[in-house]
Amino acid sequence: MARSFGGIDLGGTKIQAVIVDDDHKPLGSARRPTPTEGGPADVASEMEHALRDAAKAADIEPSKLGGVGVGSPGVIAEGNVTSARNLPGWEGSFPLAKKLEAALGCPVALGNDVQVATDAEFSLGAGRLYDSLLGVFWGTGVGGGLILDRRPWTGRGGAGEIGHVVVEMDGARCTCGRRGCMEAYAGRGAMEIYARKLHKDKGRKTDLFKLMKEHERTRLTSGIWARALEKHDKLATEILDRAVKALGAGIASVVNVLDVEGVVIGGGLGVRLGHPFAKRIAEEMQPHLFDDAHPPHVHVAALGDLGGAIGASLLLDPDSPAS
Repeated sequence: MARSFGGIDLGGTKIQAVIVDDDHKPLGSARRPTPTEGGPADVASEMEHALRDAAKAADIEPSKLGGVGVGSPGVIAEGNVTSARNLPGWEGSFPLAKKLEAALGCPVALGNDVQVATDAEFSLGAGRLYDSLLGVFWGTGVGGGLILDRRPWTGRGGAGEIGHVVVEMDGARCTCGRRGCMEAYAGRGAMEIYARKLHKDKGRKTDLFKLMKEHERTRLTSGIWARALEKHDKLATEILDRAVKALGAGIASVVNVLDVEGVVIGGGLGVRLGHPFAKRIAEEMQPHLFDDAHPPHVHVAALGDLGGAIGASLLLDPDSPAS
């Protein structure tokens, strides 16, 4: 008998939920904003509601699902999530799997959000041609996922943190508290902090915050950055140029160590800015590559916004590398 599964992608600005069939084709989906206040329990509640919305769209009760996979930021261990710094008030460890199982009435499996999205691109998307793959998910932060010899590589639980590759010694302060991380230049959260500083303290003109208010957003989302680029906003262009340079240096450094065949650029900004920016990132990688005669192939994530949630659903598939 065919079974359906759920997937939830927990991001810094949005929670994306999907219901898929046995072939991982979406039957229904839903999206809710990630809470900006409260704590883990508030985030878990919104995740439950997002999954219920998706299940309603698919005309199925959550308790009838074969299970729900969750891709979460932070360190994942035994159903608990710790160090999810991009989420509000996430102090210490929180039993996310147990809370969601009780709320939804079905089994819940947890994985790192970027790793499951990378697994999805490897199994179903832009990485299908490769035996080794680096997923770079450019959004609120910059996350990474790894496939080596056709298997996910998670190390001791914290592998793939590409956003914290240092691209400038004693450089910009990162939201992790350290200096010079790639995420301090390319993470959307850090980009917003930098834009506010230049606008407020230096008097730099920009339409970024005007666009944010016009579109009733509380943060500079990927869509706001894209609209500012369309308006040829000089400050937005300058900050994105800075981000692309950091991405090029950081990704190239990882490629120099692992020599992967392919790189997939995903995440809110990666998908929204698309192929032109993937090409620019590949160009910025080139000067930093040790084996510059054989650069990896660079692609935009093929599964789009649903990729993380679909990847989370793969955690329930015994034939998937994610499970």
